[in-house]
Amino acid sequence: MNQSSSLTSIMSFPDRGPWGKSSWRGNASGHVFKALFEQLKPKVFIDPMVGSGTSVDVAREMAIEAYGLDLHSGFNALRDSILQRVGKQADLCFSHPPYGGMIKYSGPGGQWGDVAHPDDLSHCESDEDFHCKMQAVLLNQRAATKSGGHYGTLIGDWRRKGIYTSYMAEMLSRMPSDELAAVLIKTQHNCVSDSRTYSKMTYPMIQHEYILLWKKKARPVLVLLADMVSEQSRRVQGTWKNIVKAVLQGLGGKATLEKIYAAVSNAAPERLETNQFWKEKVRQTLNQNASVFQQLDRGLWAVAA
Repeated sequence: MNQSSSLTSIMSFPDRGPWGKSSWRGNASGHVFKALFEQLKPKVFIDPMVGSGTSVDVAREMAIEAYGLDLHSGFNALRDSILQRVGKQADLCFSHPPYGGMIKYSGPGGQWGDVAHPDDLSHCESDEDFHCKMQAVLLNQRAATKSGGHYGTLIGDWRRKGIYTSYMAEMLSRMPSDELAAVLIKTQHNCVSDSRTYSKMTYPMIQHEYILLWKKKARPVLVLLADMVSEQSRRVQGTWKNIVKAVLQGLGGKATLEKIYAAVSNAAPERLETNQFWKEKVRQTLNQNASVFQQLDRGLWAVAA
């Protein structure tokens, strides 16, 4: 997509525009926000991680009521309510978080501060730490969004030391799937890595980010929580079904319970140590999925024809 007003699922803006500060590393092009605003037409916009102010500059230029919050100005999206700080809900609440420690934002060598802030998302102790914290931020954004309005984020993926982390995939799995409205791909430009040469690259360089948008449904937070728990439970149940099926297939299509237990245990011993009832879960999975599993005899199971 070039710098026009038509929004497609792929965005590419080599020019960041006059908004915000070009010296602020990790800044998104202001044309990204301009395209989103033209498409979604928000009257009230909130950015809880505003950085150098690019998004708010664009919004105000377009006569959109805009609020920019950030850790460096005293607002903590992990601990403070966006809604309470702003005092009203937004039509669009959108963030562009630091992630993975690729670019440090607080502390020495960062964008601001002499000491690293403990709630700076670029200083998370692990990917799992970031995933959990970012889910909390997105739920905070959701609470600050009107029913029928949109909340979302701009996020990339990261590969380091041979490990590929898809932050986008984790966010989608941790938020209500029935509110997902769009996933857009944004081309990255003017990255530090663009000027580097890598001698032993097995896979292509990452030159994209994602814009994830959810549309908020009108439901109380406790109903939302129950729906999210049910959704995760269904995923876990589906995973157990596929694991047991794969194990049975690996055993020739049929096996005794004891052989199934042994195969499952050998596949993931460290995980089963934390679940003392995993054998019960295997039996439950076999018994509750008649279209997938067939009991041939007492203690003897097969993949259903």
